Amino acid sequence: MQTFSFSIPQNVIFGKGSLRELPKAAKRLQKSRAFIISGPHLQKMGMVEECRDALRAAGIESEAFTQTEGNPGTGTVERAAESYKSSGADFIVALGGGSPLDVAKAAGILAVYGGKITEYEGAGKVPGPIVPIIAVPTTAGTGSEVTPFSVITDHDRSYKLSVSSSYLLPACAILDPELIVSVPKETAAACGVDAMVHALEAYISLASSPYSDLFAQKALQLIGKSIRTYVSDRKRETEAMMLGSLFAGIAFSHARLGNVHAMSHPVSACFNVPHGVANAILLPAVVEYNAPTDQGKYYEIYRCIESRPIPEEKFYPCMLTQALRLLNAQLGIPRSLRETGVRTENFEAMAEDAMKSGNIAVNPRKTTKADVIELYNKAF
Repeated sequence: MQTFSFSIPQNVIFGKGSLRELPKAAKRLQKSRAFIISGPHLQKMGMVEECRDALRAAGIESEAFTQTEGNPGTGTVERAAESYKSSGADFIVALGGGSPLDVAKAAGILAVYGGKITEYEGAGKVPGPIVPIIAVPTTAGTGSEVTPFSVITDHDRSYKLSVSSSYLLPACAILDPELIVSVPKETAAACGVDAMVHALEAYISLASSPYSDLFAQKALQLIGKSIRTYVSDRKRETEAMMLGSLFAGIAFSHARLGNVHAMSHPVSACFNVPHGVANAILLPAVVEYNAPTDQGKYYEIYRCIESRPIPEEKFYPCMLTQALRLLNAQLGIPRSLRETGVRTENFEAMAEDAMKSGNIAVNPRKTTKADVIELYNKAF
């Protein structure tokens, strides 16, 4: 068994109605003025104002930045950071899916240390603590509330850059399953599969450990049994999906991911395909590619996602690939990259970008640029 390490530095509040704990969480941080980072959809739904009302009732004033978009860009981060600095706030509430949480982390860096977010690309570039963040996810998917990563699109390069630092971990995460009831069906499917991919890739990663495996396995169990029901009726299985997303986030924070995520970021950067959709489409091809390295974990994954699994002695790794394709179809995920508007002439550049990802290094099967191009073609 290889040497491994882990830490659990955050406060996590989980349960229906736990959004009411937001003012208490702020006061435990000894903060007095909030800056809410969210998106236009949540503003229209009234969730931003709900947060502001809860804070105001506890004597905490706030301002809000609600201009985050899917696959947020560097310009959005810079605007959010400037708005934070002019607001007089002393902490950030990140309300939404992965995009607002990514923007909050990146803006929290620039508000303290200045510069451009591109200067912090990679691991270990953040010099110290950033603006304290309370993360309030409204999707069951990214796990960003418990991860040390921020992923931002650099449109000048058509490239998704990643910033990695333990300083990016939110000080507190509030997970209220009631907040994911109103998620649109397509978003619920894409985010749910994203969380499942987090768990799956962390589980088979070369950097996995007994610690990360515990969270990955539990996440796969929770999501596998719940995702179909949740996507068809977002009032059901909300607790299982949100908890599964949380556990998957913890798993990949310690084990990293693999080829799916390395390859999906260029798809989103070049063609603005939603991150979860790109992951879902790429997943069967990558799982098939990694099959020769399987040492029993494929069957464990298969048992989690297949509603009527067969006995292990009758299992073949190709059955997992088939089960994943069927799951995508059941959830309404597009069958191929072609259906999302991706073009084959971009595969060479996309593969070049994918190879820059640290996730390639921990994929269970060694991967070359030519392999990535072939995988894009299979998913196409």
